[in-house]
This record gives sequence, C-alpha cells and structure tokens, in this order.
Amino acid sequence: MSAPVETLPSATEPSRLDVWRDAVRADPRRVRLWRWLAPAIVTLVAFALRVFRIGDPHQLVFDETYYVKDSWSQWVLGYPSTWPDGADESFAAGDTDVFTGIGSYVVHPPLGRILIGAGMWLFGPDTSTGWRISAAVFGTLTVLLVYLVARSMGGSIVLASVASGLLAIDGLGIVLSRIALLDVFLTFFIVLTFWFVILDRRRTQDQIAALVAAREDGPPTWGPVLWDRPWLVAAGLAAGAATGVKWSGLYVLAAVGLYVVVTDALARRRAGVVQWPVDAALRQGPVSFLLLVPAALVVYLASWSGWLLTTGGFGRANEVPAEGFWAWVPLPLQNLWAYHEQMYAFHVGLTSGHSYASPAWQWPLLIRPTSMWWHQDAAGQNGCLLPNGCTEAVSSIPNPLIWWAGIAAAVYLLVRVVLVREWRFALVLVGLAATYVPWLLYPERTIFQFYTVAMVPFLVLGLAFALRDVGRGMRGMPRRSGQLIVVVFLVACVVISAFWYPVWTALPVPYEFWRLHNWLPSWI
Repeated sequence: MSAPVETLPSATEPSRLDVWRDAVRADPRRVRLWRWLAPAIVTLVAFALRVFRIGDPHQLVFDETYYVKDSWSQWVLGYPSTWPDGADESFAAGDTDVFTGIGSYVVHPPLGRILIGAGMWLFGPDTSTGWRISAAVFGTLTVLLVYLVARSMGGSIVLASVASGLLAIDGLGIVLSRIALLDVFLTFFIVLTFWFVILDRRRTQDQIAALVAAREDGPPTWGPVLWDRPWLVAAGLAAGAATGVKWSGLYVLAAVGLYVVVTDALARRRAGVVQWPVDAALRQGPVSFLLLVPAALVVYLASWSGWLLTTGGFGRANEVPAEGFWAWVPLPLQNLWAYHEQMYAFHVGLTSGHSYASPAWQWPLLIRPTSMWWHQDAAGQNGCLLPNGCTEAVSSIPNPLIWWAGIAAAVYLLVRVVLVREWRFALVLVGLAATYVPWLLYPERTIFQFYTVAMVPFLVLGLAFALRDVGRGMRGMPRRSGQLIVVVFLVACVVISAFWYPVWTALPVPYEFWRLHNWLPSWI
C-alpha cells in the first residue's frame, strides 16, 4: 500500500487572511465595527507617536526660530513682528512678548503661522508643547485623511489601513508633526484637496452618465454643463488653504484643475458624447474654473485678513497708490501685490548655501535628509543617565524601507497606468507630480529633503495599491505567497520605524546607537 501523497495548496486556495476577511464580510455587525475601528486605531497610533514627549527639546530647533516667534507675534498683533537679538533664548525661557511691534519681512503666506499661533494660544506660548501641538494635530489628521482617500477611491478597509498605517509610522510624517514648521499644514490641505476631487469625480461621473442616458435622440453632440459641483468648490477652498500656507499649493490647484478637465472629458466619451474633448475643455472647463479658482482665491485672501486690517505689517503702510488702470484697486490690496512681488523675488533668487540643502533630483534616492537638531551630553550632564553619555537627534529622514519601496511603487503605478488606464493609479501619480516635479524647475535654489513630506501621502497610497497586487498573487505567484510577502514587508516597516523612532524624537541614546542609523555617509 503506497503512502499518501501530500497535496500542495493551490494558487486559488484561500489563506487564513482570506478566511478571516470572508468571515468579517459575512457579518454586517463586524463590518460596521471594522469600518470605525480600523481608522480609529490608526489615528490613535499616529497621534501617540506624534505627541509623545513633543515638548522635547524645549528650545527652538531648525527653522522654528522663525515660525514660532512669528506665529505668536502674528496671533497677538495680526501680523508677524521683528524681535530683538537673543530672542530665541528669552522666548524659550518664557519671555514671549518682547517683540518690537515693527512688521517683519516674512516670505510665506500667513495661514500656517495662524494655525501654529492657535496652538500657542491654547497651550501657552511659553511651552514647547504649545509651539508644536498644532503640527501634531494636523499631522494626525493627515493620516486619517489618507485612510478616507483610500476608501473613497474604492479601496478596502485593509488597503486603507495599510496606506494610512504606513504614514502613521513614517519618520518624515512623525518629525514634521513634532516641530513647528509649515509643511505639515501644507500636506494636510493638499490631501484634503485630493479627497474632495475624488468625491467630485464620483458624483460627477454618475451625473454625466445619467443625463446623457436620459436623452432619447441618440448620442448627443454635447454633454451637460454642470454647475452643481459642491465638492469641486470644496477642493478649491482646500487648495486655497494650501496656498495660504505655502505657494507650492498653487501647483496643486493647477494639477487638480487639469485632472478635472481630463476626467470630465473621459466621462463624456464613455457616456457617448460625440464632441467629448471640446465639450469638456471649452464648455465645462470654464465652469469648472469658476467653481475651483475663485474659491481658492477667497480663502487665500482671507488668510491675509490680519495683515490687511492692521497697518503695522511689513509693507502695509505704503502710501504710494498706483496710477492709470490699476488706480481703482484699494490701496491695501495694492500694497499686498507689492509685497507679493518681493516674496516672489526672494523665492526665485534663494541660492544661499546650507549644509543640509538637497536639490530635488536627489530626493528619490534619499541622499541628503535634513538634520533638525543634534545634541550630546556627557554622563551625568543635564540628567544623562547613560554611562557613555547621551546623544539626542531629530532627523527628518523617512522610514527608508517605506520611502524606497514607495518610489518603486510609483514606477510600477506609472507602468500600470500606461497598460490598463486605471484612474486610481493616475490620481496618485498626479499627486506625486504636483508635489515633486515643480521643484525640479529650480535646480539652483536652496531646498531641502523634508519638503517631500507633501509627497509621502501619495507614496504610501501607491505603495498600498502595489502591495495589494502582490497580495493577490502576480505572474503565477500563489496567493498565499503574495500575502506572506506583504505581511513580512509590513512587519519590517514596523521594526525599522521602531529602530528609528528614538532619533526622530530626541530620545537620549548612546552615540554608537545614533551612528547605526547613518546608513549612507551623506546622512551624517
């Protein structure tokens, strides 16, 4: 009698994850539970990682020297003020009202500073927690937004949890949520813009298809012109808020505007509209512009209300009115335009050297991440309990595995868009293009790797989609093998983040431990 032959599992045999998923889907109560529980867990984890010891170090680090003090004087006066020499030390010591009252020349719009100032008003300007709490809140909300974006794109709870979970544990997102800079607020409003665009697409596609199908005279030459697009107006408001933090929000506004025209055109083609390209560009396009751009302009101008309604801000008291055609423009708006001309000249001419400057072509390779703060104490000094001394660092490097895998996933999505025309992949790539490509146009400008925090939400979305394809089995790979690869990858991401967390958050560690994180010579 021959021995029984052991059969191997087939490529389609359900794995334990599949069995668990099917069990959840079969029970409506468990589905409802996980719809709330999954985003709640990811958001709470993100908040905990961002708020733990957020007040350390209790001193202004990196460019906080500008944004913290400017934010507080703007909150008090309505505009940022200049400060006397030595203000950093006195401010950290609790002497927070020594600003001069003279308008300070700042080169970014006010909204980010207003949000930082609100946190300082709530928690006190004399506490470093107050300086940074707004960044922590908006960084956490960005994680939740990524979850909502993934779900709105038709993704499952698992896919949305993976995408948002990767952002929750990524170092760049954590660090920029723990210091008072502008970029985390910019990132939040960018992701919010794309979420509203997704909601508009879902609503508009159905409207176009239904209205064209209701026609009884055959394929129409022209499609409907839609004014009732509240989500597109909301996208304009969010893009205006992004621009009110940093001008790079303008690139997002332009990108989503083009995306809306293209998706409108494709929806009309699917519905059978004969002149679908012209219809989308020349009939619906101007309407979409009027719904999107003026809303953005209103929010942007509103962010300058403190400067416009007071007279002490930099450039506000210019009393030389324009002549000729522009003489009708109110003088405060003329002053604001002149101020913007100076801001633009500063940005395009910024070429001063910096030891951590990194041109945009280096960013995908992660060549020169930014060190925000570094400090070393001997044993027993400043409470150091380690026998060989303590090293504290705040390095804004992303989780290297998530970053490099995200770049690879972006390339994969680009190939897939060419092959299958998948709109979800295309939208992720539009987000990446809007937050990365414009920086390539300024090769001589002094810019930094941490600007890529605005790219990370789209990288993790792309990575989540790529991991989903791996988990489903690719090119004959058994489904179980694909899922095992995904699980191992995610566990590795968690382990690496745990390894890096101390040097993202200024925890006291041995010098040798800090050295272990310098995988490339350029990371020091």
